[in-house]
Amino acid sequence: MGKRYHCDYCARSFQDTLHNRKKHLNGVQHHRAKKAWFDNFRDAAAILQDERAKQGCRKFLQTGQCVFGPSCRYSHMSEQDIKDLEQHIHEERQLKVDLDQEEASAKPSLEEWLCRREKRAAPSSGRYFKSLRNINSITPGLWMYSVWISQEIVYTTLGHSTSSRHTTGIKSL
Repeated sequence: MGKRYHCDYCARSFQDTLHNRKKHLNGVQHHRAKKAWFDNFRDAAAILQDERAKQGCRKFLQTGQCVFGPSCRYSHMSEQDIKDLEQHIHEERQLKVDLDQEEASAKPSLEEWLCRREKRAAPSSGRYFKSLRNINSITPGLWMYSVWISQEIVYTTLGHSTSSRHTTGIKSL
């Protein structure tokens, strides 16, 4: 049976050989499907720029249909469509500017942030983690753990400090 190659753009699968894959990836159907896929993710400004660079499609303006469809090299947008697209882009940019201004005003100054940080840190200065010895499933080899005391890490084993430098402020377990 062999391996099969599945193209997500075209929703097709076929035997995965170098010749078949190369032929498919260079095919017109694959290129159209891939372009259609990526066109879904284009922003309005890029679409407007492309449409402004194109001339109007005479066949589309006369009959309202074009045999080339989305692959036509001429524009199928009317003047009203282009104006609507410009308005949409303007609204998006205005919304982005408004959101940026709100974020800037909502951010506290450095002094305010430092004051709040100090207030939060003050009540927790004497706290330390729960002793692992109280848990029955933990072996004595794992009793060595970190303890936060006055924002300092002190390593303790069975209630004794392993370092003589950090003997101040150690709470016995």
